[in-house]
Amino acid sequence: MRRIPLVALVVDDYDEAIRFYTEALGFRLAEDSPRPGGGRWVVVEPDAGHTGTALLLARAEGEAQRARVGDQTGGRVGFFLHTDDFARDHARMTAAGVAFLEEPRHEPYGSVAVFRDLYGNRWDLLQPAAP
Repeated sequence: MRRIPLVALVVDDYDEAIRFYTEALGFRLAEDSPRPGGGRWVVVEPDAGHTGTALLLARAEGEAQRARVGDQTGGRVGFFLHTDDFARDHARMTAAGVAFLEEPRHEPYGSVAVFRDLYGNRWDLLQPAAP
């Protein structure tokens, strides 16, 4: 079996990223362990018991990485958060101050709205249509 357990997301600051992903998006902090040299291994995931891909919040090191914070995908949607209740999660995230870039849309593939994370990376909040 093969899978992708983690995707690195370059961030400015561990603690502000943890706050955004756990408080605004409702993710769970799965791990926060110190690393040599002052770094940390910080993993957040959408839900407890999550078995899909989680995010490794990686603090930018050096100018090249700092230049990529908030623009890891060149301005296109690069991250996709699936939900089983679009209205619930959209309302909760909006109340928590998440910046949605559009009104919710209902497409053949599901209900969707693009939002930005705290650094400007674009995400889809998506409830896939029933098969």
